[in-house]
Amino acid sequence: MRSDASIPTPASPVPGTACPYPAWATPVKVPLTVFPEHPCSYLPGRVATSRGFWAHEIPAGLYHRFMDAGFRRSGKLIYQPVCQGCRACLPIRVPVKTFSPDKSQRRCARKNADLCVTVGPPSLTEEKAELYRRYITQWHGGEPQTSEELAAFLYGSPVDTVEFVYRDARQKLTAVGICDICPESLSSVYFYFDPSEANRSPGTYGALVEVAYARSAGIPYYYLGYWVDQCQSMSYKCGYQPNEVLHPDGIWRPGRGALDVGEGVEK
Repeated sequence: MRSDASIPTPASPVPGTACPYPAWATPVKVPLTVFPEHPCSYLPGRVATSRGFWAHEIPAGLYHRFMDAGFRRSGKLIYQPVCQGCRACLPIRVPVKTFSPDKSQRRCARKNADLCVTVGPPSLTEEKAELYRRYITQWHGGEPQTSEELAAFLYGSPVDTVEFVYRDARQKLTAVGICDICPESLSSVYFYFDPSEANRSPGTYGALVEVAYARSAGIPYYYLGYWVDQCQSMSYKCGYQPNEVLHPDGIWRPGRGALDVGEGVEK
């Protein structure tokens, strides 16, 4: 594993209530940068802090161990939430052998049966960049990104990564999913889709396709990123049953069902 970027000066400790649980320890010793506070994306009125490191290349099995220590990645940055007084960001995963789609998910699969899905190495094209820009601006109300920014965010990966490409019968690009892959896990990194196809529930279908791919490849777990109890936009993750949540004490335990957190939403 090799670091490939300069590390900014760590933020000074911020006064506040200490969390009863320390941050999950890294599986191997690596220098970590603590980044400045920023508004929490999940819980209104809170601030968030993370720590991490940059890696040019990291073995898939080792990255899996980092995920089991609460880390995720954005481009080549491997990061972990370490917020003052909060451990609400909990990794969630689905044991693929025992996963069983519910009635709504089966209906979603039938609705998307006309789509052709190809899986291969990630390859950024102008067609995909344009789809991503429409997704960000029309679905999330965000600012458009350049192809170079998108490449750094999703297509510059330090681990083994696969891309799921969804097209309709006319070969129109409908959605794209990016996942990190290793023998122990398939980890959903990002999923973007054509906002005009939102009635298909493409995020739900994409997760179903990715779980099925993991099962066919003999991969035992499908990782969905973080789940935050009081964040409605993350409630859909509990709809994939059964699931497991990594608790602050480092133990994976059975997670909640969809009925406990309300109706699901697109990722």
